[in-house]
This record gives sequence, C-alpha cells and structure tokens, in this order.
Amino acid sequence: MKPEEFYQQLQDSGILLTAAQKRQFEDYFCLLVEWNQKINLTAIVVEEEVYLKHFYDSIAPILKGLMKESSIKLLDVGAGAGFPSLPMKILLPNLEVHILDSLNKRLIFLAALIEQLGLENVHLHHGRAEDFGRDTALRGQFDLVTARAVARLNVLVELTLPFLKQGGNLIALKAAQTVEEVLEAQSAIALLGGKITREISYHLPNGDSRFIVVIEKKKQTPNKYPRRSGLPNKKPLK
Repeated sequence: MKPEEFYQQLQDSGILLTAAQKRQFEDYFCLLVEWNQKINLTAIVVEEEVYLKHFYDSIAPILKGLMKESSIKLLDVGAGAGFPSLPMKILLPNLEVHILDSLNKRLIFLAALIEQLGLENVHLHHGRAEDFGRDTALRGQFDLVTARAVARLNVLVELTLPFLKQGGNLIALKAAQTVEEVLEAQSAIALLGGKITREISYHLPNGDSRFIVVIEKKKQTPNKYPRRSGLPNKKPLK
C-alpha cells in the first residue's frame, strides 16, 4: 500500500487527511526506519508494508466505528513503536494517549517521534502492566485500552482490564480470529469484570485476515488483579 493508496482508502471511508496529517505519517515512516537501524523496533521497514501493516492496521478500530469520540483517554499497553495508538492520535488529535512499555529504549524512540510529529497530550510510562495496574494513578482511569499482538486473550485481559473505567472498553487487535483463544478467555474475562461485546473479523486491502475483540468493563476488577509481574504469562487465569 503506497501512501497515496493509504490516503485514498481513508478518503473512501470518509476520512480526509490534511496536508499536516499526511506529513506526520511520512515523518513517522522515516523516523521508524532511521531508528530501526539502531534498535529493533520492527521487522517491517518497506514503505508499502509499513503503511499497510502498521498504519492502516492500527487505525482499523476507527474505520470500524469503534472510536467515534476524539476527546477520550486511551492507554496503549505494549505499544512497541507506537502501534496502534499513535496512528490513531494522528487521525484524532484530541485523544489523550498514554503509552505503557517495559523497554526504555522504545520509549526513547517514542519521545523523539512525538516531538518530531508535534503530538500533544501523549504520555509515556516505563514499566510493566502488572505493576502499573495496581497504581491508583492509572488503575480504573481509562475510557479505552488498546493492545496489538501483545498476548493471548486470557493473559491480555489481566494486563489490561484493571486500567479501564467501568463502562470503558478494551480493544484487542489480533492477527486472525481464533475461536479457541476467545473460549479459553471467557472465565478470566468474567472474573476480571469484563464482557465481550463485539467480535469483528475483516481483511486488510491485501487480503490478510485480522480480528478485533471488544471487551466492556462491566464491574470493578477485584483488587488482587493483576497478579505480580510475570505471573499472568506463567499461569494464565482459567
């Protein structure tokens, strides 16, 4: 997907980018490739692939109508090189974005990227979700939590649902639909106060399969979750 095809796809979906927004995506790509020579940010560095598999893929929740309001508070867990939250931020400048990542060198890249793109109201947090999930400054504070290819769903919900306000939503972006993964997470979702409200299967313009699970926070997550660092991965909730 060349940049012009990316812009046309958005226009076909009713999103007309300004010249400034197009420059932000162009600068994002250039800085990603430049920094990727120094630190491992992504295996995808060809322009057409970045626009398709990083930029277009990241904004799928907007294209699917899952994010209609721009003045909401969003946490991106394990964002890596800023996906999906920063492409979303470019499209919806009024988003308040918080990014949580355990690798400081990625956050150094993100700080440089945020400055280069002139993004405002973006906050970076260095640490693990298990630790920050117990921090009252972040726990129960977000309208949306996003996670893209972070963990299996039964692990992911323990890392993310504690951050949501009651009535908030987790948007989990997956490479493809897996009925088994959704089924094995059902009891953990209920235990943590969530409920699956939408499951969306779709394809990227090149035909690649993608899947989004939306989980609404129906009630408060019990205080003992998330468990200590590393335990959700080692012993997923059943």
